[in-house]
Amino acid sequence: MIITVTLNAAIDKSLSVPNFRLGRRHRTVEQTTLPGGKGVNVARTLKTLGQPVIATGFAGGSTGTRIVEALTDEAILNDFVRIREESRTNTAVLDPTNGEQTEINERGPAVTGRELELFRDKLTYLARGAAIVVFAGSLPRGLDSDVYCDLIKDLRKLGVTVVIDTDGDPLRHAVRGEPDVVSPNVLEAEELVGHEFNDDEDMTIAVREMVALGAGEAIMTVPDGCFASVIVDGGPVLHRVRIEPREAIATVGAGDAFLAGYVAARYSGKAPAECLRFGVACGAESTQRLGAGLVDAQRVERLLPEIEVVPLTVPAEVS
Repeated sequence: MIITVTLNAAIDKSLSVPNFRLGRRHRTVEQTTLPGGKGVNVARTLKTLGQPVIATGFAGGSTGTRIVEALTDEAILNDFVRIREESRTNTAVLDPTNGEQTEINERGPAVTGRELELFRDKLTYLARGAAIVVFAGSLPRGLDSDVYCDLIKDLRKLGVTVVIDTDGDPLRHAVRGEPDVVSPNVLEAEELVGHEFNDDEDMTIAVREMVALGAGEAIMTVPDGCFASVIVDGGPVLHRVRIEPREAIATVGAGDAFLAGYVAARYSGKAPAECLRFGVACGAESTQRLGAGLVDAQRVERLLPEIEVVPLTVPAEVS
């Protein structure tokens, strides 16, 4: 079983609005409304890929009820802790004429200490039957930035593989909990290691730096694939995985689809390089749809031969 954790779940609205301009009245030509938050998006893709998954986290108010009901309608198993304050609604506006995206994400509810303890107990219970737990997304108000770190330490005691995808202070604290895998995008990785990346060499070194900070493995997603430091035969191996860029319909949630593909392949026991290849295929396929976490499993398989996996060499230790 795979568990995805979304502490700041949402209803995500994606709107396609041609020639979008601020201050004007517009009509959509296409729209989707889905339960969201990064962990929920990962769960949706995992379900599509045929993997056993349970989505958990916090859900509050009528919006929280909509999230739970919509997940149930999608046949995604879920077990959320209900909280007093209202879960958030996020809106993404895509202009199909130029490919620009505008995202407006609400801050989300405040979570009490008691609600956190209830969740912690629930997660410990669920994790006893899990092989992998994926923490993904932002934190709601009221939670300390080290909460992921504490939860990761709890799960490591149970021998569960832990994957984390977040940003900012929560990410900096999380890597200190020594997760098995950390998976930021470029901007999140730059913030984590404390400097900008100018070229592929910088990005290659960056994934080693993230490992040095505490993660077992590090995967940094980029628009055309990823850079990764993964463990092969007991030691770290660096890879550059790339697919030829294609015109995207929408890129919101592509990183979540990548992570789900990687986790699905890892859960199935595939070799590390093939896990990365499958993740890139899922991320690329998801850019052809409006709505996060949506992929076509057959089209993912057809993309696999197009993906190049190149081993990289840099010093084994970050200087």
